[in-house]
Amino acid sequence: MTKVFVSAVIDAPIEKVWGKMRDFNGLPDWHPRFSRSHIEDGLRSDTIGCVRNFDITGGAGTIRERLLELSDHEYTMTYCILEAPLPVADYVATLKLYPITVSNQTLGTWTAEFRVIKGSESDVVDAVGNGTFGKAFEVMNQLLAKQK
Repeated sequence: MTKVFVSAVIDAPIEKVWGKMRDFNGLPDWHPRFSRSHIEDGLRSDTIGCVRNFDITGGAGTIRERLLELSDHEYTMTYCILEAPLPVADYVATLKLYPITVSNQTLGTWTAEFRVIKGSESDVVDAVGNGTFGKAFEVMNQLLAKQK
């Protein structure tokens, strides 16, 4: 299994960061890599088992992911990929936030485990680690640091 781990400090309180990131259907509202999203079957975006269906910006494909865990108490979300143009199988990812109490900031960690089924493992790791997780933390910091 391939593992990806990305961490970052976001210059905003955990409640503000979680308020943006916990919305399983809200990724295209703030992440520049993704556009148009909906939750299938009319479920709420915080329903365990719901499926989000969203597009990669620029017409690079559609992704379907299932929400496996969501905890407002633990500031964590786990989901798996059902369908994606990314050449992976058995993909499970977890976003976890921690309060940095001394400075009223947030430590974010995002991990994924999967099998690369085609192409270069390093390209897939870069797309997930830098293009998705790292970019999410960078954008979140830009959005929320101003509101601190």
